Amino acid sequence: MSRILIGDDDRELCALLAEYLRREGLHVDVVHDGEAVLAQLRDPALRPDLLILDVMLPGRNGLDTLRELRAQHRLPVIMLSGRGEPVDRVVGLELGADDYLSKPCLPRELLARVRAQLRRHTVESVGVLTAGVLRLLPGERRAYAGEQELNLTGAEFALLLMLVQRAGEVIDKTSLTRVALGRELERFDRSIDVHVSRLRHKLAEASPQAPRIDSIRGAGYVLLTNGGERA
Repeated sequence: MSRILIGDDDRELCALLAEYLRREGLHVDVVHDGEAVLAQLRDPALRPDLLILDVMLPGRNGLDTLRELRAQHRLPVIMLSGRGEPVDRVVGLELGADDYLSKPCLPRELLARVRAQLRRHTVESVGVLTAGVLRLLPGERRAYAGEQELNLTGAEFALLLMLVQRAGEVIDKTSLTRVALGRELERFDRSIDVHVSRLRHKLAEASPQAPRIDSIRGAGYVLLTNGGERA
């Protein structure tokens, strides 16, 4: 049974979401501030498989909590925000959130996002994949550029895995959103662009020989080896 942690100070909403997710076979814990979220992540016996985190927590807010937990934890994180501002979505994704939902959200939609992220986080082993100096171990969810391991979120790993599997091929944003986030591309949705931006930075930081991700205007993204090769 997958363990889900909800960090939100709206107790009524927490009770509603927890009850719904439990009926769907998930183990759900609920806390109401950022310090409690971090405390549970530090306890191996209580550490969740996925975190649902509100942006507007009291004290240490959700974005600060996300920034701190990403220094040590790779678990999938779905951010919630009652403000629904595009800047909140972008900042959350830049700090390492895997997905983002505006409140109020339908419990059924949240469940779909949760299941999608859990699937992303349990990729079956398909052997070692390589693209230039880039090496992916899907069964272990690890990626290396040369000897440097990349610290990737679940969505970033799923996105990179698809790009490596289809290296040299232009992949549209709709397909990337379905694979990396497990949902359909929404209007004005820049989530994939933010994830790609973070991947580019991590690849360049890890190795100057790392493959690059090029944007093809109006078409999508393509992973190219250092020599600029394309299928």
